[in-house]
Amino acid sequence: MRGLRLAVVGGGSTYTPELVDGIARLREELPVTELALIDPDAARLELVAGMARRMLAHAGHPARVLATSSAAEGAAGADAVLFQLRVGGQAARHVDETLPLGCGCVGQETTGAGGLAKALRTVPVVLELASIVREVAPRAWIVDFTNPVGIVTRALLDAGHRAIGLCNVAIGFQRRFAAWLGVEPARVSLGHVGLNHLTWERSVMLDGADVLPGLLREHGQELADSLGLRPELLRRLGSVPSYYLRYFYAHDAVVREQRSKPTRAAEVAGMEARLLELYADPAVVTKPDLLSRRGGAFYSEAAVALVASLLGDRGDTQVVNVRNAGTLPFLPDEAVIEVPASITASGAVPLPVPPVEPLYAGLIAHVSAYETLALEAALHGGADRVRDALLAHPLIGQDEPAEELTGLLLEAGRAHLPWVAG
Repeated sequence: MRGLRLAVVGGGSTYTPELVDGIARLREELPVTELALIDPDAARLELVAGMARRMLAHAGHPARVLATSSAAEGAAGADAVLFQLRVGGQAARHVDETLPLGCGCVGQETTGAGGLAKALRTVPVVLELASIVREVAPRAWIVDFTNPVGIVTRALLDAGHRAIGLCNVAIGFQRRFAAWLGVEPARVSLGHVGLNHLTWERSVMLDGADVLPGLLREHGQELADSLGLRPELLRRLGSVPSYYLRYFYAHDAVVREQRSKPTRAAEVAGMEARLLELYADPAVVTKPDLLSRRGGAFYSEAAVALVASLLGDRGDTQVVNVRNAGTLPFLPDEAVIEVPASITASGAVPLPVPPVEPLYAGLIAHVSAYETLALEAALHGGADRVRDALLAHPLIGQDEPAEELTGLLLEAGRAHLPWVAG
């Protein structure tokens, strides 16, 4: 594969050294010659770009790092562009995580009312940036890591962009299961199905045999503890839900918990401040251990593997967010789902999925319908569209909370929502 130009929108994120670490370690898989970091926050960008340059130099990697606030300059001629932006920063996330609690609803940045708030302010910005990418790098693939990934990816696809959504949930499970089994991760494949942040592992295949029942027997308690769920639930399901299913399966317990402790946004803001201090230290030349607590574990491996397959036409299987296109017959073709797919230079094609049990299919269909309404609200605005999306979400679904949350979300998000009156 020839030398590649990779651009990162949101390059000033504290996540970025995780990606740089992957680029440095996996240079044979993805030979990057230039990495463009794009971010409007000049101070953060300078720190992160400096850290990236030191990491690459320490690893003996020849890639040049460009830091710019201009999306057009950074994306020009790129082979792939990664989106990892956060509109409103951790301050907006704090609102997403606290505001719904007053109405008795889960406060979380990617699902429920908080997820809708994030979609409302994020989708228009992503589409504007994607239009710039299309102008200056028309053949580039956009890999979206920006939450809510399912809604953002569908917005990109509906607008005709060459885009695929990516999440680290599946690769996290694959790596955990491989470690428990004492095998290389490449030998483990997952029966991963659902929507972004609404997925289940229904099988874990090792060399063609399903080892999930044994994993549940031997590690059920550890798995349940890490997911915040009861081991009895996992045994009854016979599958492994993603951590985000906790917001559905243990809603009331989560609300009580969230009301009694600081938000994840506050925790992450503290980590980011410390990480930026480390990135400013010229003696720091490898990613800090603290970064592993920031979130996004194995993000770099997943991103590098996806870009390498898109640009190298490898035809391997990876879990991505992609058009349904008949894969789950109970969803519209245009819906975006998260399943294993074949990755080639032409994009991602979802692989066949065994019939999905009603216990899962009902919730998938419910949340997918909400995502359609959420995208309409993000694209066209309007309090009625926001209210409809909230009413459709299974974590809200009641008239009075939906009415109250509509007013609260629009008032809190006014700075990022130009269509809000006043």
